[in-house]
Amino acid sequence: MIKTSLNISTYNWPEALNLCLLSVKALNVLPDEVVITDDGSTENTRLLIEKLQKDFPVPIKHVWQPDEGFQLAKIRNKGIAASSGDYIIQIDGDLILHPNFIADHLAFSKRGSFVSGSRVILGEQYSKALLKAGKPRVNLFNSDVKNKLNGFRIKALRNYLSERYRMNDMLYMRGCNMAFWRDDLIKVNGYNEGFVGWGREDNEVAVRLINTGIRKRIIKFGGVVFHIFHPEKSRSDLSKNDDMLKDAITNKRIYCPIGVNQYL
Repeated sequence: MIKTSLNISTYNWPEALNLCLLSVKALNVLPDEVVITDDGSTENTRLLIEKLQKDFPVPIKHVWQPDEGFQLAKIRNKGIAASSGDYIIQIDGDLILHPNFIADHLAFSKRGSFVSGSRVILGEQYSKALLKAGKPRVNLFNSDVKNKLNGFRIKALRNYLSERYRMNDMLYMRGCNMAFWRDDLIKVNGYNEGFVGWGREDNEVAVRLINTGIRKRIIKFGGVVFHIFHPEKSRSDLSKNDDMLKDAITNKRIYCPIGVNQYL
């Protein structure tokens, strides 16, 4: 049996995190633990987590750091260090999970690889309605649901596309829906904490994993997540982050100097 940690990144949006955690609670197959990686949220998020911890079916760990700007790479490293699972399934706290999300990822898992998934985009109005209702039940056929095809579970297509879909595109990645063997992440020293501000930290850790011989596999038509609408975050640091990503590709980096080892 594979022991799984579901790592959920969040920042100051307890309403969305509540829907996310309620969808976790309703999963057909549960993770062994939930690790919430919190990049400096205020007390409202802590109070929500403490409320849900009381009767949640698996342990919830809350890993928090002070709000010193967008430091997703850093808080994800702290979450990796706090995780006890052999297999880390990584999502964002603005997602609603399909009831078979964990089951699909476990069925898809394979040593020597990491996984990037896809997502269904919920429109602004439908997202507001779901948040107001406080119930994580998504109707895939609602008119305000985008790219509906990503919401279907088709095992034969999932398996067929696993090592064919966009395999020549090293940078195709969805950081909000990924899965890794924990020891593979430790081997490359996790996320590069030089990445501050939005963007590319997931691409860069994927590049370093690929440079060690770990294959990227894509889970489509399975491991379904529904993304709650929100305005886009600032891209002000993207140029610097792009440069670090290019360095990892050009110089075939496999290890970052400031990573998860400082928390182990």
